[in-house]
Amino acid sequence: MAKAHSEIDLAAFIDHALLDPAATSQQVIQCCEEADRYGFPAVCIYPVHVRQAVELLRNKRPQVCTVIGFPTGATTSAVKLYEAQEAAENGATELDVVINLGWLKLGKTEEMHREIAEICDSTGQTVKAILEMSVLTDAEKKLAVEVCLDAGVSYLKTHTGWRGGAMLADVKLLKELSKDRVGIKASGGIRTAEQAIELILAGATRLGTSRGIDLIRQQEQRDTLKEG
Repeated sequence: MAKAHSEIDLAAFIDHALLDPAATSQQVIQCCEEADRYGFPAVCIYPVHVRQAVELLRNKRPQVCTVIGFPTGATTSAVKLYEAQEAAENGATELDVVINLGWLKLGKTEEMHREIAEICDSTGQTVKAILEMSVLTDAEKKLAVEVCLDAGVSYLKTHTGWRGGAMLADVKLLKELSKDRVGIKASGGIRTAEQAIELILAGATRLGTSRGIDLIRQQEQRDTLKEG
């Protein structure tokens, strides 16, 4: 039986994102403090901030997630691999990797597979493949899922947040195609608690958002009104 909306602990799903290219060290401190205070599973920050975040979150619940090849996925495989390895060496335990969308559209599945598999194998960390589903056809979505699953990813992520946002239909499709073998991260344009909960009910196991605290407050306000 599906959970009622009020039974869902939103905080347990949120990757607390700080992906503003102009983010400062002080903002990283705030992001990490918030993630720890609210019990978020991870912060998601740029590679340049990984060492700082790792130190701030040492012996605390939130994991340090960073982005690789972000936001285009169009850097070379060697650059992505180095970026991922360096991030892992600096302490990141989750890597959100943008796939090469051009290769996908050209059907270069061997190149795609090699790129993602090398990152998975060489880092040994949790890899979330970012599919940027708003720019893909249904056939391309299916192909991307097949390649990423075979390459060893731990999560399929809907979007970077730069080109479109999380849709219920996309989350349901990823759940259907993956057959619950990996996690699903819905990301991009999640602005309301209602939307967040619907994505979770559709199959999302993580939510990538910079609005996590606002979402929790919305849920609390709604639950208070219902009780009243």
